[in-house]
Amino acid sequence: MAASKTLSEATEVIQNNLDYTLFSWSKQKGIAPIAVKYAEGVYLHDYDDKRYIDFSSGLMNVNVGHGDQRITEAVVKQMQEVSYVTPSCVTKVRGELGKKLAEICPGDLNRSFFTLCGATSIENAIKLARLYTGRHKIVTRYQSYHGASIGAMAASGDPRKLPVDAQQAPNFVHIDIPILYRWEYGEEKLLKETVAQLERLIAYEGPGNIAAILLEGESGSSGCLKYPVGYLKAVRAICDKHGILLIMDEVMSGFGRTGKWFGFQNHDIVPDMIAMAKGLTCGYLPFGCLQVSDKIAAKYDDAMLPLGLTYSAHPVSCAAALATLKIYEEDNLIANTVAMGKYMEQQVEAMKAIHPSIGEFRNTGLLGCIELVKNRSTKEPMAPFNAKPDEMDVMNKVAAKIKELGMYTFVRWNYIFTAPPLCVTKEQIDEGLGIISEAIKIADENTI
Repeated sequence: MAASKTLSEATEVIQNNLDYTLFSWSKQKGIAPIAVKYAEGVYLHDYDDKRYIDFSSGLMNVNVGHGDQRITEAVVKQMQEVSYVTPSCVTKVRGELGKKLAEICPGDLNRSFFTLCGATSIENAIKLARLYTGRHKIVTRYQSYHGASIGAMAASGDPRKLPVDAQQAPNFVHIDIPILYRWEYGEEKLLKETVAQLERLIAYEGPGNIAAILLEGESGSSGCLKYPVGYLKAVRAICDKHGILLIMDEVMSGFGRTGKWFGFQNHDIVPDMIAMAKGLTCGYLPFGCLQVSDKIAAKYDDAMLPLGLTYSAHPVSCAAALATLKIYEEDNLIANTVAMGKYMEQQVEAMKAIHPSIGEFRNTGLLGCIELVKNRSTKEPMAPFNAKPDEMDVMNKVAAKIKELGMYTFVRWNYIFTAPPLCVTKEQIDEGLGIISEAIKIADENTI
């Protein structure tokens, strides 16, 4: 009877969600979501007591792992004191969080404007860049993603924006950064070409028109695509030359995910603004932050800052963020990320010997992506960029097998993402890669 009752409960939970809610980036019929009853550490558990290892940390945001009651306790304590005040009032936790972020961030990035999520961090970064410089154009990258609001989506170079392309915001200019894996002319020439392309674009668009260059600290959902070595340093120099601001989107790559507090720190630069979210509270509550340099903030010492959100600096979310930052430090999660990232790379490298469909593994810390190909010599992808449904047959089977074997992770086009919570162990990495290895056998059968 207990099993029957559980099954009935699971069915009801799923059906209520299918009947009364809408799903992001998905058709609404014929889907089979996991009904998560509870989550702990690196695992999700459904109503049928099946366990799934979470190999993408939710949406690359649950960095400290699921179910950490230290965050719960901080949230409850804050709600018992004050749950909400307007952003014109202050709370103790707001100031403490701002001070902690100033300690973490390099250079003079000492001022926090608290937002609700990654998209609102990006939107406000764009606004502030235009207000501060008096210029209007924003340069961003094709094959990038900055959020689903109109401005953030227009800034993105991701095909998810194409259905609403007619509604996109104006004055975004995109650059293409070729990927070394498919670049035929040598790594040194790749850096030279990408920098020259950016310089040409700035000349064409007019440097006096460009407010900011907006780039991800490390590429995420586009496929963990690597910058040419030295590229971000060159971008920083170009920005300084022309009075252009540099905004780093650290929504996904921030807070230890790449083995540093922020992804751009792997490139030895300091930007003018940092857009944050995801790992700031690890999804325990929605929250974001736009971290701004003292230089930019000083412009508004005696002038109105024309930015505002009803829930900016929400005290409960601030409490969740402050508790989360303490966990990174108390549990040495960034050091663990570096160690487990190296282990992940070693293990996937070993998998290449038995799986001809693995073309490349791109990884920084614990932000990784296995790219599957039909042929290693031609590097033809197992599914093309922005694949149509009938081009996803093999990869859909791979994804279904991964789920069947007890894993939740992000599978997109010919990519399988490996981004577990930063508390992951070697044994759990072995468990996860074992599942992926079994599923990849399906792709191996379709190599040529």
